[in-house]
Amino acid sequence: MTDLRNQVRLASEILGVGQTRVWIDPLHADDVAEAVTRADVRKLVHKGTIRALQAQGVSRARANKIAIQKESGRRRGPGSRKGASGARDPRKRRWIQTIRPQREVLKGLRDAKEITPAQYRKYYLKAKGGSFRSRNHLLSHLRTDGVLKGEATAPAAPAPAKAAKPAKAAKKAAKKPKKEE
Repeated sequence: MTDLRNQVRLASEILGVGQTRVWIDPLHADDVAEAVTRADVRKLVHKGTIRALQAQGVSRARANKIAIQKESGRRRGPGSRKGASGARDPRKRRWIQTIRPQREVLKGLRDAKEITPAQYRKYYLKAKGGSFRSRNHLLSHLRTDGVLKGEATAPAAPAPAKAAKPAKAAKKAAKKPKKEE
């Protein structure tokens, strides 16, 4: 086997890659050995006897698999967490997600004239103070305080399926023959 180190060095400079990425066709090693000048090596590169190998990358297959697992809720347990709870889910973002729906409800009620501006201001400030956990908590307060008219006094109507159940049970009992002792 001939020593092609000089040709590899010249080819790497011509191709603009590292020496490990220079590929020489083993069938034409004799032609490469005769190439002494840069021009000779350039001709061999042009012919395809010498060429640059593709740069090797790092496969994304494992990373993609992990990303899919994380999307479905895996790999998020206490052993995988770094940082405080406030770092993973900032308190400010939690607050924003709590207060915006409450303020939207209050504005909607005020615009629909269901609450007075004074009541709006009172409950707005209570919401700002963190009195309500959620939009539903705010609405339940408004109902119990009698601010929302018609909703606090009227109990929720039973679902039609529940109303039909006792009647169905009575029919079934009537069909069943009574046991005699």
